[in-house]
Amino acid sequence: MLLFISGAEILFIFFVILLVFGADKIPSIARGLAKGMTQIRQATDEIKSEIQKSVDDVDDSQGKLGQNLTKEVKDIKKDFDDLTDSIKRKF
Repeated sequence: MLLFISGAEILFIFFVILLVFGADKIPSIARGLAKGMTQIRQATDEIKSEIQKSVDDVDDSQGKLGQNLTKEVKDIKKDFDDLTDSIKRKF
């Protein structure tokens, strides 16, 4: 969004802010904006980390679930093979 604002437009916006608020209040406004932006950045970082933790937990649980399912399938296949071997031997 800042790519579409030229230097002259930024200078004009700064001049209007200077006229509206005065030179003595601009530093406090800038500090407040910086503090707000920092809080927003920290909040988004916390949200990102929580989402990443959730995704990692889901991946871990799916991995364990997949391993358990694979083990069960192998056990069932072995039982089925044993059953078919005994049937084949009788005939």
